[in-house]
Parts: sequence; C-alpha cells; structure tokens
Amino acid sequence: MKVTGLMAYAALGLPLAMAMLPIYMISPKFYGDGLGIDLAALGAILFLTRLFDTVQDPFLGRVVDAFQRKRSGWLLLMAVSGMVLGLGFVLLFTPPQWSQLGLIAWLAMCLLLVYFAHSLLSICYLTWGARLTDDVTERSRVTAWREAFGLVGVVVASVLPTFWVADWGPRQGYQVFAWVFVAVLLVGLIITLRWAPTPHVSVAEVLQGWRSALKPPAVRLVMWFYLFNAISVAIPATLVLFFIDDVVQAPQQAGMFLGIYFLAGMLTLPLWVALSDRIGKARAWALGSVFAGCSLLFSGWVGSGDVMAYSLICLMAGTALGADVALPPAMLADAIPEKNRKSTGLYFGIWVLISKFALALAAGLSLPSLKLFGYVPGQFQTTAALTALYVCLPIVFKGIAILVLLPQLSGRSSSRTLVRKESQK
Repeated sequence: MKVTGLMAYAALGLPLAMAMLPIYMISPKFYGDGLGIDLAALGAILFLTRLFDTVQDPFLGRVVDAFQRKRSGWLLLMAVSGMVLGLGFVLLFTPPQWSQLGLIAWLAMCLLLVYFAHSLLSICYLTWGARLTDDVTERSRVTAWREAFGLVGVVVASVLPTFWVADWGPRQGYQVFAWVFVAVLLVGLIITLRWAPTPHVSVAEVLQGWRSALKPPAVRLVMWFYLFNAISVAIPATLVLFFIDDVVQAPQQAGMFLGIYFLAGMLTLPLWVALSDRIGKARAWALGSVFAGCSLLFSGWVGSGDVMAYSLICLMAGTALGADVALPPAMLADAIPEKNRKSTGLYFGIWVLISKFALALAAGLSLPSLKLFGYVPGQFQTTAALTALYVCLPIVFKGIAILVLLPQLSGRSSSRTLVRKESQK
C-alpha cells in the first residue's frame, strides 16, 4: 500500500482525535470549574450520557455494515455524521447564560449529539481501515498511520486552545477553537473520502447479532483485555487537569504537559509498531504498560511547583501511549475470523461501545469519589484523594488487563491460532 494512500486515509484521524480531548477532558473541566456545575452532578451526567451513548454503538456498527454495498453508502454516512459532529461541537462550547440546572440539560443535549456523530463517523472510519488489507503486518501500518495523525490532532487540541483561553477566557477561547475544529474536520473528510484507498467489500454473510460476533475465543479475549485497559487509560485522562491545577499547581503549563505527552506518543509510535513485528503485539503492549505504570507511580511523588519532574513523567507516559493507541485495534482486526469479515462494522461498534463504557465508568467512579473523600477543586489541602485515585486506580486496571492477556503473553495461544481453530469449525 502506497504511503500517499495511507496518509490520505489517516487524514481524518486528525480531527477525530482532535475532538476527543475537548469532549472527554476539557468539557468536564470547563463545565465544572469554569461554569460552576457541582462535581457530583457533573460526574452523574457524564456517566449517564456516556452510558446511554454506548447502547447505540453496536446498532451503528450494523448500519455501517448495511451501507457498505450501497452506492456511496459510506461516503453519505461519513459526510452527514461529520456535519452533525461539527454542529454539536460548536454548541458544546457555546453554552447559554443559564442556571446550573439549565446548563446541565444543555451539556447533556450537546454530549448526546456529539457522541452520536463521533461514534458513527469513528465506526465507519475504523471499519474502512480494517477493510484495507488482510495482511497482519500491513494492518499494523494502517493503524499506525491513523493513530499518528490522531496524536497530531490531540497535540493540537491540547496546546492550541490554551493560547486563546489565556487571551480571551474559557468561553470565547473554546468557541474559537470549536470553529477551527470544524474547518479541520471538513478538510480531513474531503481528503479521506477523495484520495484514500477503497476498502474491500467482503462476500461473507453478515452476522445476526453481537452474540455471534463474540463467539470466537480470540475476539472475546481481546474485547475483555481492551475493556480493562481502556478504563485504566480513561481514569487519568478524566483527572489530569485537576491534578495539574491542584497538585502540580501549574494550570498555565497544562498545554505544555499535554503537548509533551502526546508528542512523545506520536514520535515513539513507529517504534512500538516495529517492536510488535518482532515480539508480537501483545508483548509489545505489555512492555508499554510497564512504562505507563512506572510513570503513574512517579506521579505520586509530585508536589507543588514540580514542573520539570511532571514534564519528565509526561514524557515517560507519552512514550507508552503509542503502544496503547496503535496495538489494541490491530489486535482486534487480527482476531476477527475471515468468515466474519463482512461484519467488521459490528465488531468496531462493540469496540467503540467498550471505549465509551470505560470513559463513562471512569467519570462515574472517579469524580464522585473525589467529592466523597473530601476533594474540593482549588483547595490544595484536599488533594490527597486526587493523587491516590490518579496514581493507584489506573495501575489496578492495567494489572487486570495484563492478566486477561496472559495466554498470549505466555505464548500458550495467539489471536491467529485461535482464529484458525475457530475458522475450521
């Protein structure tokens, strides 16, 4: 596959990832700290909207599968969902001057709109990538290019708004960023739809439901592993801005910290892909998780003003990021049996569902827990609970993910072996 084709496909990954940081990390901080919504109420609304959103993902995956044989079917789905995503994103960061109850309702409406559009566009996009090739090594390259562009988008989303927020305040700064995002999304859509390689349409039968999709042992193993790993990643993502503000006490450096983290992930991503070709995707991911766990442990010793120390921790955590973003989707694509290839959209619908459920659980677990244990944003003497949750909880879930993946790590089985056995039945 030509590099130009890979780049054209990866172009849409930039705005899709560019949207995720504001949706999942900045909006809770914006509505909680900037607009004064109670943390417990904020955690509840984030949990409920994300939980409601997860129900639609397998259905959206079926829609993507159904549209694959229609003339310009995926083009239509991606164009419509892109327009809805742009609208919802602008509304999310243009809240009216309402009461707290009104703002909660506005937030819920905007999140549901954005979640729907982002899910449909993401599932279609991931399915497209999985259908570009059946070669295991080439599939890693497709994923790596997509995630590399995605990391560029995250770096832009983490750094660019900080300048506008510093100059104009949160409301106007994020509104400007929202319109910039709409422009980038439009360009990314046009490039991918016009110049990306055409995905292969499978001749296999469409699966009748998620139970059939999850029947292969390799698929179940990867899905369970991804659930616990996604929760581990989502918890610090939910808490990091609070941690920077009240533990490191350097809110003005938030953009720099996030930029270091995602830039390190982008630069080291090719190394993880190369390593996975040598030792396998599961073992390469496990090595990345060791880096991630060490960075979290070191965060427990960070205090007020430790900007340099936390920058190094972000660099270390970012080094592990490439393994987390590039390898799990490729592991799922490897695990899908050939006879189920026409239902790739359903598989990635379940995949996105798991990702969102992890984010919902992270917000619903961590934010109310902070209030329960006495943490109050801006009161530095209450940060012990914040540090404990930020450091310990992700490590616990990483450990569970490693245990789930132990059969592949120990060499007793592999995705390809399990798929081959299942295909012979």
